[in-house]
Amino acid sequence: MSYLSLRGVTPAEGQVLRHLVRGLSNRSIAAELVLSHRTVESHISRLLAKTGCKSRTQLLLWALAER
Repeated sequence: MSYLSLRGVTPAEGQVLRHLVRGLSNRSIAAELVLSHRTVESHISRLLAKTGCKSRTQLLLWALAER
């Protein structure tokens, strides 16, 4: 079981997180995953809440540390 699943990260949130780590903007993530940018924003908001991170940058650093 991965650490992400222990945090309750859904597969969709995990996909968004992987794209975030690649340095993509919300709109670019949305285009690649065929989602609206609002859906991507919602996934990122839930990831922030689940991880306790306060910003997108902190979430990125958290994700890199968890790799």
